[in-house]
Amino acid sequence: MNRIIALTAAALLGFAAPAAATTVIKAGHGTHTTHPTHLALVKLAEIVDAKSHGEMKIEIYPDRQLGEEREMVEGLQLGTVDMAVVSTGPLVAFVPELGVVDLPFLFKNSQHAYKVFDSEIGQGLLAKFETRGIVGLAWWENGWRSLTSKKVVKSPADLKGMKLRTMQNPVHIAAFKELGAAPIPMVWGEVFTSLSQGVIDAQENPVTIIYSNSLWEVQKYLTLTRHVYGPHVALFSKIAWDRLTPDQQKILTEAMIEATAYQRETSARLETEQLKLLADKGMIIEDVDIVPFQEATAGTAAAFKNIDPAVVAKIKAAAN
Repeated sequence: MNRIIALTAAALLGFAAPAAATTVIKAGHGTHTTHPTHLALVKLAEIVDAKSHGEMKIEIYPDRQLGEEREMVEGLQLGTVDMAVVSTGPLVAFVPELGVVDLPFLFKNSQHAYKVFDSEIGQGLLAKFETRGIVGLAWWENGWRSLTSKKVVKSPADLKGMKLRTMQNPVHIAAFKELGAAPIPMVWGEVFTSLSQGVIDAQENPVTIIYSNSLWEVQKYLTLTRHVYGPHVALFSKIAWDRLTPDQQKILTEAMIEATAYQRETSARLETEQLKLLADKGMIIEDVDIVPFQEATAGTAAAFKNIDPAVVAKIKAAAN
C-alpha cells in the first residue's frame, strides 16, 4: 500500500515512476549475418522484446565476435557469454554422447532429423549439458554437409590423400579417414585463407555456409554428398540462466519454440536459393551416387565407446 501511495504521490508531483531494469542477454554465433542462425536470433530477439514488454533485450554478436565456437562454449561455463549457437564440432569435447548425431548418413531427410531432435532422444542429449554448467535450449539447423574441392569428387577413390578441412570433431575426422582423405581439423576462421594458399584442398559444410563465406572464390566443385545433417545447438550459460526470473525463463523458452520453427524454415529455403546462386557464381555442382560413401563409412560408430548402439537404432527407427 505504501508503494502505491508513493507512486501516486510521485505522479501527482510530476515525477515518473522508476522504470524496470532491462535484462540484457549477449548471444554469440560463428556465422555471417546472412546465415539462418543469425536471422533466427534476430527473430528471437524481437519475440523476447515483445513478450517482455521491452524488459529483456538480446544483443547479437555474429561472426565469432565472442570467440571461436569452443571459446564461446567455455564462456558459457564461465558466465562470460550468456548465450551461444554453435555447431556440434566442439561440443563432443563437452558432451561425448553428442557424437551420435554426427554419424555419416544417419538421417534419412530433414523431417527425420527434426523428429529425432524434438523427441526424448534429442531432448535427452540437450539435458546432458546441465552437468557442464550449460542449459540446452534447442536444436537449430546448420544444414546438410557436402564437399567442396579444387578437383572433381565423384567417388571415395577421388578423396584419397586429399587434404580436407573438418571441424574439430572426432566423428567427422574418423569418417573421412575411412573415405581415404587426409582430414585436417581447423577452426573456421582459418579456412578461407588456407584454401586460397593451398594449405588444404577441400572442405565440407552446408550450402548456407559455403555461400555466405564466398567459397566459390577458392573452390571449383561442390559435390552434394549430404553426408551429415549438421545441427546448430542453442545453448545458455547456467550462471546467466539462474539470474533470470522464472517469468523470464518462461518467455525465453516459449520464444525459442517459435524461433526454432522460423530458423529451420529459413535454412531450407536459403539452401534451395543459394544452390542456384552458387551455380551462377561458377561453381560446378555434382550429384553423386552416395552408396559407395555410405558403405565406406558404415563402421564409424563402432570406433566410439560413447556412441550407444541402442541410441543409433532408435534414431534410425524414427525414420519409419
